[in-house]
Amino acid sequence: MRATFAIQKFNPEIDARPHLEEYRLDVAWRGNTVLDALFQIKHQLDGSLTFRASCRSAICGSCPMVINGRERLACQTLIADEIDRSGRIEVKPLRQLRVVKDLVVEMDPFWSKVNAITPWLTPKREAAFVRHARGEIGEVMIPQNVHQTFYNVDACILCGACVSACNSLDVSPGFLGPAALAKAYRFVADPREGERRERLERLTREDGIWDCVRCNFCVEVCPKDVQPMEAIIRLRREAIREGLTDHPGATHITAFMDIVRREGRLNEARMPLAMVWPNLFRMLKILPLGLKMFVKGKVPSFFQRPIKGIREIRRLFRLRETFK
Repeated sequence: MRATFAIQKFNPEIDARPHLEEYRLDVAWRGNTVLDALFQIKHQLDGSLTFRASCRSAICGSCPMVINGRERLACQTLIADEIDRSGRIEVKPLRQLRVVKDLVVEMDPFWSKVNAITPWLTPKREAAFVRHARGEIGEVMIPQNVHQTFYNVDACILCGACVSACNSLDVSPGFLGPAALAKAYRFVADPREGERRERLERLTREDGIWDCVRCNFCVEVCPKDVQPMEAIIRLRREAIREGLTDHPGATHITAFMDIVRREGRLNEARMPLAMVWPNLFRMLKILPLGLKMFVKGKVPSFFQRPIKGIREIRRLFRLRETFK
């Protein structure tokens, strides 16, 4: 079967900007992957075509690319599926990272963010090792069910697909990114971790867990179902449980929950005040907006009464506290 491949080419030594180049290729229709086609193009049509690949088994994470507008592993993407869906195959390098040549991107910024979250265990001294009766020091085993609390984040192959798809990185290049934060959760969730609170304190700073806009793209493109956004949400919950609520994102959540607990619904007159209290300067800053909302009838009564059934709602909150 003959198929058309439009591949982004860019050689910084001779090209002013990236451009698409088309290749017509006879390929085996069923079972062959985009990576198979790239090797065929390199061997038969264009020896200068540059891309990364290794295991060909969706394990090493070397071959993530933007295929027909979506981040995928080239070794995992079937040609037939893409032709059926789009009629042709367009391949570009990952976004958010500098292109070195053709489909190869500079991964150093990606690795620097992974390193920034301290990607290793810092065990509690008393829990890291156990001294046996004979004086030998052995490794502490953790129960098998502990791995369930990782929610598959340890399956990450660090391919960078989620980073390429991340909306937050578009506007905030310093954001740690979904891959690094998902890996951070793996250590926060480990019962042997001795610096859990210290980790959470670092992650709640600028460019950390509260910079995620929850677009869900990282979840959609992850080839290993790691669900990085869900890991970030779990990190937020753990930070709040530790009392790390100074960030506006944490303040919003705690204020929202408190108002619903008291009234059974969100009171949009109280919410902005709860966010800025007791900062007088910030209160004065939102006053004009509050007046406009009031004039247009968008502000509910500040003194509205709790809804019917408020006792049941409060009971749900108490149950939630019990099962934390």
